[in-house]
Amino acid sequence: MKTRIHGVMGFLGVAIITTFFFSSIIVELIGNEEAIVMVKQMIVYGLFILVPAMIITGISGRAIIGARQGRLIKTKMRRMIFVAVNGLFILLPCAIVLNSLAASGAFDTTFYVLQSIELLAGAINIVLMGLNMRDGLLLSGRLRKKQRRVIST
Repeated sequence: MKTRIHGVMGFLGVAIITTFFFSSIIVELIGNEEAIVMVKQMIVYGLFILVPAMIITGISGRAIIGARQGRLIKTKMRRMIFVAVNGLFILLPCAIVLNSLAASGAFDTTFYVLQSIELLAGAINIVLMGLNMRDGLLLSGRLRKKQRRVIST
């Protein structure tokens, strides 16, 4: 049960962050200011789902590993610490400030610098969480590591 909860909440987290990321890019490319305001507001509302999902993912992940150790587990833990710090100290504040700036119509240099920071930090989190999903599947045995073929002549 813990494994299923962990997988579902982890996937939900990646899906939400990816949705935020691509929504921001698409609305910047083809949307108007009104659409940007709406997307920024929806991202802030989405945080009320994302943050609990990430907390549940972390708690369930800890419960699953228990006292087990290993290179893959340590790698996953280091990634998740980075993801959490990136989320709490970069992505969360950026989302809130960008929402506020968009709502007030302040589409200026500050807005676009913060938007760039948010997109970069979001892309990093998507990659790291994807790697953690892959490693989780390896740990659970649902995914097998590719074996290198040695070709002799």
